[in-house]
Amino acid sequence: MIACFWEREDAAAVAERLGGVVRRGRFHGEDDDEDHPWVVTLTEVDRGALDELLDEYDGWLEVDDGAGEAGATGAAIADPPALPSEPRRFKR
Repeated sequence: MIACFWEREDAAAVAERLGGVVRRGRFHGEDDDEDHPWVVTLTEVDRGALDELLDEYDGWLEVDDGAGEAGATGAAIADPPALPSEPRRFKR
């Protein structure tokens, strides 16, 4: 699960209480940090406690399905496939 917040201090407070990791979120196709949300990546957490903290710090929740890019959160980006180490050979 990914909890999103507009203020870094809010994200840090939630991460400290629930044991998550704080990082800057990304909007799809944008590479600057201005006006991007702060995201807290959580693995296992009590949903009731998380809902209370989201209300307290004015945040929202997004579910990370782990299937590639995660849109506005920039959560999980799948690793690209490995490149070949030699030129491709064609049979003639």
